[in-house]
Amino acid sequence: MDNEQIKVLIIDDEFPARKLLSEYVSKIPTLDLVAACEDAMAASAVLQQQSVDLILSDIQMPELSGLDFIRSMKDRPMVIFTTAYSEYAIDSYELDAVDYLLKPIPFPRFMQAINKVVERFRLRQQLNVNSAAKEYFMVKADHKLYRIDYADLLFIEGQSEYVTFHMKDKKNVTAYYSLKKLEEELPSKEFVRVHKSYIVSISKIESVEGNVLTVAGHKLSIGKNYRDGFLEMLCSKG
Repeated sequence: MDNEQIKVLIIDDEFPARKLLSEYVSKIPTLDLVAACEDAMAASAVLQQQSVDLILSDIQMPELSGLDFIRSMKDRPMVIFTTAYSEYAIDSYELDAVDYLLKPIPFPRFMQAINKVVERFRLRQQLNVNSAAKEYFMVKADHKLYRIDYADLLFIEGQSEYVTFHMKDKKNVTAYYSLKKLEEELPSKEFVRVHKSYIVSISKIESVEGNVLTVAGHKLSIGKNYRDGFLEMLCSKG
């Protein structure tokens, strides 16, 4: 698992930027450059033929911006935006970007962003393996590995770039991870997204009243966008 390379796609309308990023990628053994495209249309053609794990995308480009291109994708890989403009940072994080790099990009800053990618990639692999074969997964936090047992997990709370795993024994764990990715990777028969900030263990739900559910005494809001799906899931369980 640790030897699997991260497949990378570069999108930038400027040749010098594509060349520099390609050189950076070639220096890192864990990365495998699939293609370097000059616009979103060329990138889309590549993605129709091959999936990638990471997109390094400029933002201001002809015809379709990097933001709009990523926004249009149904199954988004990890994304790092590379741009000369700082004003799009909030938009990028709303798209769950791993990082936002301002040009000119020094190699140490690039490496810092890639380290985040590698950590997220490996955790996702671990979750996939454990979801299929085990009743737990491992989470890296505070330079340690923590075992998260499904049976002991009450709910997961998203906080910007981090999530907190709320446990039965109250020994909560906060780690760098995406709530969206966890929603995709955790078994849907056991966990459900109820709010932009919460994923809950279905078996730990004690009550539902209006737009509030209770898990081990914790009152959690049910988001408007998640309510119908959540109630439908409860009815199917009933």
